[in-house]
Amino acid sequence: MVQSVVREDMSLQQKHWMVTLQEVFYPALAAVGIPSNTITFLIIMRRNCMLSKSSTFYLMAISVADNLVLFFIVVLELSVKYHQQEPFWSYEPWCNLRDIFNYGAYNASTWLVVVFTVERFIAIHTLKMKTKLCTQRCAAWTVTAVFLFSHVFAVPYYWSNASIYEYNQTRCIYNPEAPSHLIHTLVWFQTLQAYIFPFLIILTLNGLTLRLISLSNRVHVTAESTSRVNKVMPLLRSRKRKSVVLLVTVSMSFVLLSVTRAITQIILRTTDMYTLDRNNYDLRINIVADTGTMLSLSNAAANMYLYVCTQSKFRQEFFACVRQVSFYCKTKP
Repeated sequence: MVQSVVREDMSLQQKHWMVTLQEVFYPALAAVGIPSNTITFLIIMRRNCMLSKSSTFYLMAISVADNLVLFFIVVLELSVKYHQQEPFWSYEPWCNLRDIFNYGAYNASTWLVVVFTVERFIAIHTLKMKTKLCTQRCAAWTVTAVFLFSHVFAVPYYWSNASIYEYNQTRCIYNPEAPSHLIHTLVWFQTLQAYIFPFLIILTLNGLTLRLISLSNRVHVTAESTSRVNKVMPLLRSRKRKSVVLLVTVSMSFVLLSVTRAITQIILRTTDMYTLDRNNYDLRINIVADTGTMLSLSNAAANMYLYVCTQSKFRQEFFACVRQVSFYCKTKP
């Protein structure tokens, strides 16, 4: 009884600015991100953006996965969490199913960026493997496998959560009856597959790409004495430059926006802070951790704006669509 009274008194106090920020941020992120990903999907599918067929397939799949992240995590979990005292996923069976869809969508979005990075690395540097692996058929199978295994690996979370009634409120928390080693294994496995392994792969391949581009530029400088090379190389350089810009835009933006959350999650899992109350914003680590979460989830809404800024053909098609829509709105009675 005393605890419930204390809880009610605390709820009457002024909310922390971090809570207010998240109440506004997550609905706004969904409102911006879901339409932009849908527009990106339609432009890449229906317009000529001068992309290879395999790249087109990967970028369309990333748009779909990002929308799933926004729908399951940003809308159904976080937006509802900050606007309802007892969200629907506090009750069974949604409490058990929530993290399967959440982690399945997030891991699919993450690993689609990884396999896209691998595919572009192969396309830029190895002509023999490019003809075999950088095809629409291979991309379709890879995308299907990423979506399938991302959700299969999230199935154990069904047994990690439980709906608990305490302090006059129903909450979805880690199952207190579950073995502690199961919870710790799931938490570390998610940290490895969502952050550490993707970061290592992306940074390594991008580093190798930039190194090989730098070396090839030196070769081009020494070869400019022949007229044949002068005619061919500008076109090759232009195509390779566009591929590199697309690769770095997608993969490095993912790393930069996710690195804060990755670091804070590792800190929370390797120190005594793991047992702290994550709703206590008097602790700076909680502010930094939730800021990292907001930045990480911004990945799911940023791609269209990155393409507009870096891909001239996509930018042309985007503005062409905008002009068509505006013309239709003006002529509609």
